[in-house]
Order: sequence, then C-alpha cells, then structure tokens
Amino acid sequence: MRLVSSIELSDAEKLNVLRRLDQFRQWHSLDEKRYCLVCGEIFTGREIQVIESTDGDAPLRVICPTEHCHAIPMEWVPPTEDVLITIAMVEVECRWVRLVTQAGRAMQSYQRSASNTTSRTKSKPRLG
Repeated sequence: MRLVSSIELSDAEKLNVLRRLDQFRQWHSLDEKRYCLVCGEIFTGREIQVIESTDGDAPLRVICPTEHCHAIPMEWVPPTEDVLITIAMVEVECRWVRLVTQAGRAMQSYQRSASNTTSRTKSKPRLG
C-alpha cells in the first residue's frame, strides 16, 4: 500500500492543479463551490486536498476535503439550484423514513407493553 500525504500549494499553483486534474468541470477560481456526491458536503476549491505519494513516483491527485472521503473530481458537481433542491428533497425523505421507522418501533414497544400489562391484570374467573 502506497502512503500519501497532502501538500501545501500557493493559490495560483492549486488553481493550476485543479484546472489540470479536473477534466470534468472548469475552475475559474478557488472560491467556486462543488458538491461531493459521495459524502454530501459542499466545499470550495481552497479546501480541496492535493496529495502525492510519499515516495514521489505517483502523479499528484486531488480529493474531497471531507475527512474519510476520497472522492475525486468526477464525483463533484457544482451546487446549482437543481442540485440543492435534490439534496434537500433527499434529506427530507431520509428524515421521513427515520420518523416512520421510529413510529413503528414505538408502536411495537407500546403493543408489547400493553399486552404484558393486560395479561398480568386479568382477573381469574369466579367459581360458582
């Protein structure tokens, strides 16, 4: 396994690296934003990590700045209004699914506790 390290570049160098390595979208400035399709974060060109192998024999790469996300430029999109609306809709849908799941669990828990209470409080039939 090859070890990699993040390298520090001047703004001009970083912009040149982004322009060269991002073959999917143009970079006009480091203040431009991108949305990562892998981790769901929005970041600027200034935040993107430029990495190289520690032995220096591999080419430079750029990756998402989010911790534990190694997404590459093909997985980044400009956060247009349509993209932001889609993100918001997905987040709302995820929240709704979590709420429905929690409600289902609460109902199951309530039904179990209600049936346990009912079985313990049933009176014995009177004889004779």
